[in-house]
Amino acid sequence: MTTAHDIERSLYDWAPRELAMAWDNVGLLVGDPAQEVRRVLVALDITQGVAEEAVSLGAQMIVSHHPVMNCAWHEVQTLRADDAQGRLLRYLVQHGLAVCCMHTNLDAADGGVNDCLAHALGLSGLSMLNEEKIGRIGTLSCEIPLEEFLPAVVKSLGCSGLRFRDGGKPVHRVAVGGGACRDYIPQAIAQGCDTFVTADLRYNDFLDTHGLNLIDAGHYPTENVVCEAVRAYLARSFPLLEVVRSASHHDAIQYYL
Repeated sequence: MTTAHDIERSLYDWAPRELAMAWDNVGLLVGDPAQEVRRVLVALDITQGVAEEAVSLGAQMIVSHHPVMNCAWHEVQTLRADDAQGRLLRYLVQHGLAVCCMHTNLDAADGGVNDCLAHALGLSGLSMLNEEKIGRIGTLSCEIPLEEFLPAVVKSLGCSGLRFRDGGKPVHRVAVGGGACRDYIPQAIAQGCDTFVTADLRYNDFLDTHGLNLIDAGHYPTENVVCEAVRAYLARSFPLLEVVRSASHHDAIQYYL
């Protein structure tokens, strides 16, 4: 029998808890550790739609990247039915769904979010972008113009669109940071990168950054690349477990062009 605790422990073998940022909330966040699990749904986020999908599939557990509750973002003070987060948490509990979330520890882990992002973009010879191990640096097989790299990013990550600033350099040595990694722009420059692919950049990031191509490919596209890796890892680790990627969850951001 596979339990929720077994799955949490296996995920920690891949992405140890100590790799998570101090403010983060990771691990088994909802459910009974001793609960038997036969089917798992993997998704980047746990939304009401994802929770309902899990119930419709007969899953006993959801494994996600983003925490279903994180007091650094949204303090959990109540479980009221007239609050969106309260309704979601009540739904999860009422339907006996265990929830395990691997966040910044999976960003930093070998083979985690940032390795998946780098590989999706065709980068090789990977090294760490920073001491936190959150980002990666790699190189393309050959130097290409930025105008060729941009559509390759869209195709590789399935972006609906992206924002960028031309730093006046061709693309070869590329830094990546899945999700919101604007704070690592100085490290990308200091390590001689010509391009940085990340998400959630602010106006001043584009305005004030010089000599570096900046590409904001979106939070969802730069992190959703890890979901297949999570599914495959669990399927290898627990051969009798049915592991399914969410078919209902998509990027919350749409573009009008």
